[in-house]
Amino acid sequence: MTPPTAKTAPAADREVGSPTVFVVDDDPSVRTAVQRLLESVGLPCETFGTATDFLRRAENGASGCLILDVRMPGPSGLDLQRTMAERDLDLPIVFVTAYADVPMTVRAMKAGALEVLTKPFDDQVLLDVVHGALAKARVRLQEREETTRLRALCDGLTPREREVMALVVSGMLNKQIAHQLGTTESTVKAHRAQVMHKMQADSLADLVRAADRLGLPKPL
Repeated sequence: MTPPTAKTAPAADREVGSPTVFVVDDDPSVRTAVQRLLESVGLPCETFGTATDFLRRAENGASGCLILDVRMPGPSGLDLQRTMAERDLDLPIVFVTAYADVPMTVRAMKAGALEVLTKPFDDQVLLDVVHGALAKARVRLQEREETTRLRALCDGLTPREREVMALVVSGMLNKQIAHQLGTTESTVKAHRAQVMHKMQADSLADLVRAADRLGLPKPL
């Protein structure tokens, strides 16, 4: 008997960027069962029969986590995991498979998967893993938003202010910076004050953390 098709709310009907559990599995009965389980506890869910279908959806932006089958027609789950990394689609991945083996599990985990569950899986175990994945997704989203905010602030610095910032976070004193840049200590102090103001940093520690998050190169 063919299982009823689960209804998936169109992405456009949801708040843009709202955390969603994406399910990619070629077995329609699995997709239906997982979707019903997730929605029974209030978790938004979208399902896809192939990796290609999911990638097409993800191009419009995707926030949440991914429940992913390993063996599917066309690109496999491991292929999709690699493609997502190449395209910088940062979603926590939970693999589900009926054919788990050690090499496959190790490969998936080394590539960043949170968990590999074997079908049939316990409903509560899956829900616990998904809640953990969504929590991780929220942290990643907050980090990306903070990095975007800091990058915008850094873009507002003048070239000389960027130089001063790099030297300040490297631990140099104002008089050392002045000597290296061939200027006066009072000028360095003025630039430093502007850097702190523009970067919205309340302390040197805040400025160092901002530089680290932005991956700013350290002066030689």
